[in-house]
Amino acid sequence: MIRRTLIKTGLATALAAAAVTSFAQQTVTLKFHTFMAPQSGVWLNMHKPWMAKVEKESGGRIKFEAYPAMQLGGTPVQLYDQVKDGVVDVVWTLPGNTAGRFPRVEVFELPFMMTNAEATSRAYWEYVQTQAPDEFKDVQVIALHVHGPGVIHTVDKPIKTVDDVKGLKLRAPTRQVTKLLGTLGATPVGMPLPAITDAMSKGTINGGVIPWEVVQPTKVHELAKYHAEFDPAGGSLYTTTFVMAMNKAKYNSLPPDLKKVIDNNSGIETSAWLGKVQQDNDIPGRAAAVERKNNIFTVSAEEAQNFRRKSRALEVEWVQDMNKRGYDGTKLINTARDLIEKHTKAQQSGAPKKAPAKK
Repeated sequence: MIRRTLIKTGLATALAAAAVTSFAQQTVTLKFHTFMAPQSGVWLNMHKPWMAKVEKESGGRIKFEAYPAMQLGGTPVQLYDQVKDGVVDVVWTLPGNTAGRFPRVEVFELPFMMTNAEATSRAYWEYVQTQAPDEFKDVQVIALHVHGPGVIHTVDKPIKTVDDVKGLKLRAPTRQVTKLLGTLGATPVGMPLPAITDAMSKGTINGGVIPWEVVQPTKVHELAKYHAEFDPAGGSLYTTTFVMAMNKAKYNSLPPDLKKVIDNNSGIETSAWLGKVQQDNDIPGRAAAVERKNNIFTVSAEEAQNFRRKSRALEVEWVQDMNKRGYDGTKLINTARDLIEKHTKAQQSGAPKKAPAKK
């Protein structure tokens, strides 16, 4: 009897050990979905390297099926819900695609908030961890970042002063940028990035605001003759927030060692890297416009003050909106500014960066 019991116990232990070993050696395939074109700098220099790094560090046990340009169907607006609902496993998208759904992170899209994409992305990550930890509660957040300074691109009218914006139909990416353009006197037209090319070529819009890095994949440098960028001394007109996220159930189903691989490629450092690489992509984008001999005008720091004055009401409105939603709007905007300043100074001084504890 004792011998049979020992045999059964040994067999059960062996089976349990085999199951654990099998779970630990599990190979997982993740579907990565986004709206960016396969020839874009974002896809080639950010998404693909990130996936390759995860695959390598997992020893090949995490593999990706990569789908740019909405190849799995749906629209860019639906990406967040696709990953939330498990239609796909990982997405990269704009929270601002769904206006008002993620209100607290809109603070980074207010006029003249950002300094550069790397520092502002660090601030964005820390801000969400400390001020809005439930903003993306339905997903496993991998990274939060912004793009480089926004630029105004127009088909046949140069923008040199704030008055030049009046009456133009300009594409806007998010709710806050839509409000910004309206405040400046333009007629804002909200649309996802892939729709810009068709709208500009048909004359539906007179231009739009995007960073330099996406002018090539959208062919904006072929459609627009004029580009208005802002002198860094006067601040950046705007930026846009992004989120890279994983389906929460899929993440929770991973064995501990594969979770660790995802964790090691998530967080403040990954956010900063994505922001930096995206802003670095501005260089070839701008060069493409120069090569076509397009007119590039730099709005001076002095003239930028006129843009600031015109758009200041947006901050007041945003704070009031947050207060109505039950948040302390003044605290949120001050915290965002302080974090941007902190990380910008640390970047300039070369001081080591410490990530806040992830909640």
